[in-house]
Amino acid sequence: RSGEMAKLTQLIDNEVFRAYATYTTIVLLKMMLMSLITAYFRITRKAFVNPEDTAPLGKGESAKKYLRTDPDVERARRGHLNDLENIVPFFGIGLLYALSGPDLYTALLHFRIFAGARITHTFAYLIPLPQPTRGLSWAAGYAVTISMAYKVLKTALYL
Repeated sequence: RSGEMAKLTQLIDNEVFRAYATYTTIVLLKMMLMSLITAYFRITRKAFVNPEDTAPLGKGESAKKYLRTDPDVERARRGHLNDLENIVPFFGIGLLYALSGPDLYTALLHFRIFAGARITHTFAYLIPLPQPTRGLSWAAGYAVTISMAYKVLKTALYL
């Protein structure tokens, strides 16, 4: 069905849409995992930003020492923020792309590269891996989203 717009009633039968749903779910779950990783680092490093979070560790001045930043917490937070900046656009543009009638092979290539790039980016951020690993993984995912956006604009607006 390459080249034709998917009808809402046919979405579940549309292989491209199912591929989009699969890879979107993977990257959204990965993004949600970043919240848990951040919480893990906050708890294990005892680095909190809210006074009420330090209550189990003490009261008054003794608890204030836990109101601090930690490099591991901040690294996880930055990785999570980068996910928000990249996965949210992929979510919207990828949906429009899936509905624009691409062939399955090309769509799978886009979706797989994006998911792989975001997973690699996370490992590069958290381990950390030497540059340019993180930068290249970010660029690969970003390029995929731009490529899909171009296809959507070309299909919808005849650019």
